[in-house]
Amino acid sequence: MKQSLILLIEGKSSNHTSLIPALEKAGFALKHVTSGLAARNWVAQANPSPHLIIFDASTLRSNGVRNCQQLRQHLPGVPLIYIRSANQKVSAELETEAHLVHPFTPRKVLNRVRAMLPPDLHEEQIVHYGHIKLYVDRGMVEVNGRGEKHITPKLSQLLAEFLRHPNEMISRAQLMQNVWQTSYVGDTRTLDVHVRWVRELIEQDPSQPRLLQTVRGKGYILRINWLGNG
Repeated sequence: MKQSLILLIEGKSSNHTSLIPALEKAGFALKHVTSGLAARNWVAQANPSPHLIIFDASTLRSNGVRNCQQLRQHLPGVPLIYIRSANQKVSAELETEAHLVHPFTPRKVLNRVRAMLPPDLHEEQIVHYGHIKLYVDRGMVEVNGRGEKHITPKLSQLLAEFLRHPNEMISRAQLMQNVWQTSYVGDTRTLDVHVRWVRELIEQDPSQPRLLQTVRGKGYILRINWLGNG
């Protein structure tokens, strides 16, 4: 089983316990840097890219908002967990998949990490978020417990992309690349049709989608409140 690679930005001095032991004990591959600049330099030449970023601003001299924004520009689609102290202020412009405030237990971080990492398709064949459960290998989907329904391989791949990146804007170019393995976006009618089919599967009213929303001129976002408070 291939290990998931986590980029951890954590300073050398902190009033809080380092996350390194917990992440290593959990079996993750870890790249640890001690500053936002070091993180950006590593990302510029990293191969492979990390599957997830943890930015612990509580251990650094600044809130790191600019560094986080630059990391997201370099690694679009890679989830980011932002950690701060209770007395640190953060700009509203910072967008993260999870925002933790000390104090918390290492278990809480690990729960967030495991929820955000894509499943290993050789061992985990079910993608399940909110009220939607996708059986990847069998090409079956279940919504609101209404029983399993067969879907095409491409529709399964597209739905999996959204389910693995909930509450995150995914560009049309990313979807064309990840699902249809093409960088050509001159004609995305096929994508449009498949998005409509996804909405017919998961929406109460596909003509007025509340879950799979269009981000005009950019892409789509599947809005599912699945992180919880644990």
